[in-house]
Amino acid sequence: MSDQRRPRKQTEPSSGRPRPAAAAGGGPLSALRSKLDKDGPLSAPTLRWGLLAVAIGAVVAALITMFVSGFDSGRVEAHNPGVQPTGAVAGTAFGTAKPGSCLNWTKPDASDLTKVDCSEKHLFEVTADVDLSKYPGKEFGPGSRHPDSLRFMELRDDVCVSASENYLTGRLDPRGKFVVGVINPGKDGWKSGERTLRCGLQVKTSTGDASIPSTGSVRDVDQSKVYETGSCVGINRSLPSDPVDCTKPHTYEMISTVDLSTHFNGGPPNKDDQDQFMAQQCANDSTSYLGSPDAIRNKTLTVFFDYVDARSWLTGSRSLNCMIGKGADQGFSAITGSARGEILIDGQAPVPPPNNGRSTPQPLPGAAPVVPR
Repeated sequence: MSDQRRPRKQTEPSSGRPRPAAAAGGGPLSALRSKLDKDGPLSAPTLRWGLLAVAIGAVVAALITMFVSGFDSGRVEAHNPGVQPTGAVAGTAFGTAKPGSCLNWTKPDASDLTKVDCSEKHLFEVTADVDLSKYPGKEFGPGSRHPDSLRFMELRDDVCVSASENYLTGRLDPRGKFVVGVINPGKDGWKSGERTLRCGLQVKTSTGDASIPSTGSVRDVDQSKVYETGSCVGINRSLPSDPVDCTKPHTYEMISTVDLSTHFNGGPPNKDDQDQFMAQQCANDSTSYLGSPDAIRNKTLTVFFDYVDARSWLTGSRSLNCMIGKGADQGFSAITGSARGEILIDGQAPVPPPNNGRSTPQPLPGAAPVVPR
């Protein structure tokens, strides 16, 4: 995922604001429903943070069921929770990988793992190698059983997180595009006596696996969680997932990437100042992207944007996406097709709101979170 605070005078393009539905047992949705019943329609900031709370809750629930694969920090399979952890088939590339090495593979079991130059597309950048044979006790000694997924998760948290922070000299963006992962030698490698783990960094995905390549060393790139203009982020149970082709159902479409450093100098800008700047920038970009100031209203879409918090700013992250999508009662509506052409929203063609002949103001951004955290 990843990643907008109070926008100014949000104008909804549809006939009414999405109304969050109550969730069983209370929680953020129930709280929003109670506020609706009491106070009427929600303001854009309240709605946005309500959806953010829902997104966070969904991700936390998913993380409880996380399984660590041999070549990444974890795998969340919403429809297949029984997936088994796998490991790289220990070989020359695995055995010689050192901090700064970049690794790539194409097979699910990483049996074709190779070392590549970090300037090429790769799935994993090694930050540390950990020799488990030096651990005290017999847990990882000769003849020991291959650890289960939860044990590898513990080792990742205990060793790899701090190692990756040191590798980046404390500049790992907690809200950025990268996450700490671990490669183990696999059952066959373990059986043959290989006891070294490779800690590293991989692009963050909704499933936790290392499936999205990156280019360049993490030490040198902007870690902002942004996507290319014109790309779309998929949808899973009304929440954002991973990039997909825009012809497939998705939550939102990227209309621009904004570099905040062109406007803000010095220390981290506060949220209100970011909001004011991004609201105007995204409004202008939506008109340019869609070719008409009325297009977003006629397609009943809304412009969204995120913010860069102080921690991310201090790691060097400066970029944000402007994007367009449509909120729903419990997350987002599914949009099919690029907004530059004909689209379907939840399987139906959008119906423009009635035009009363008066001038329609340019809709301003901000109504929902960008990526659940």
